[in-house]
Amino acid sequence: MENIEHSLRVETAYRIANEIADEDVELCRKIGEHGLKIIQSMAKTKSTGEAVNILTHCNAGWLATVDWGTALAPIYMAHDAGIKVHVWVDETRPRNQGGLTAFELGSHGIPHTLIADNAGGHLMQHGKVDLCIVGTDRTTARGDICNKIGTYLKALAAKANQVPFYVALPSPTLDFTVWDGVKEIPIEQRSGEEQSHVYGITPEGTRSWVNTAPQGTSCGNYAFDVTPAELITGLITERGICDASAEGLRVLFPDLYGKP
Repeated sequence: MENIEHSLRVETAYRIANEIADEDVELCRKIGEHGLKIIQSMAKTKSTGEAVNILTHCNAGWLATVDWGTALAPIYMAHDAGIKVHVWVDETRPRNQGGLTAFELGSHGIPHTLIADNAGGHLMQHGKVDLCIVGTDRTTARGDICNKIGTYLKALAAKANQVPFYVALPSPTLDFTVWDGVKEIPIEQRSGEEQSHVYGITPEGTRSWVNTAPQGTSCGNYAFDVTPAELITGLITERGICDASAEGLRVLFPDLYGKP
C-alpha cells in the first residue's frame, strides 16, 4: 500500500479484500462439490430414510471462511441436494468452537448433535459414524495436516474403527516448505485461563467468569495438533480429491508443489 496514492488506499484495500473473499467463496464451493460425491456415495449404502452420520471437529463453516466453509461445505450441499444427513459436532474444548458449528448447522436446518470431545471414539465403535470431515490450518508437502487440538485423536479412532477420515483442504493452506508436520510445525500454547475458566450467565442473569480448576493448578493449553498423512483417507481440495501423500498433492497441484 505504500506505493499507492494516499487518497486511493481505502478504495484499494476494499477492492483487494473483496477479491480475496470472492476467491475464498469459489475455493470452498468447489471443495463442497467434490466432497458431496463422497456423501452421495455413502448415502447409496443406506436404507431408505437412514441418515449419513458425519463427525466434525472445530468450526470449518461460513463463520470461519466465507459463505460455504471448508469441512461443512459438502454437508451443506448434501443437505440442499435432499440427502439425509446428521452431524456429530465435537464441542472442541477449550474454545468450544463446536458451538459455532452447531449454530451454523441449526441455521441451515441440518440435524446435528453436540457431543463431548471424547465421545467420538465411542460412537465409532458402535457404528454411529459413517465418516469424518475436518478442516486444516496447515498442510505439509507429504500430506500431514495441522488442525485444532483433538483432531489427531479422532483420526486414530477412525483408523481403528475403519471409519473414513477426510480433510477439506483449500490450497492456500498448503505449505510445501514443510515435510514432517509432527517435527517441523511449532504448536501454539494459549492462555491457561481458556482451559481453567468458563464464561457464562449466572443464576442472577449476569455474565461472569468461573474458575473450574483447583487454585494453583497449571494448564497446558495446546491449540493445535498434527495428524500424520497415513491416518487420512483423502484430501478434499478445490481441484478434486487426492491421497494424503506427496504424490497425491503433486498430481493435483503440479504448478504449486515445491514452491514456498
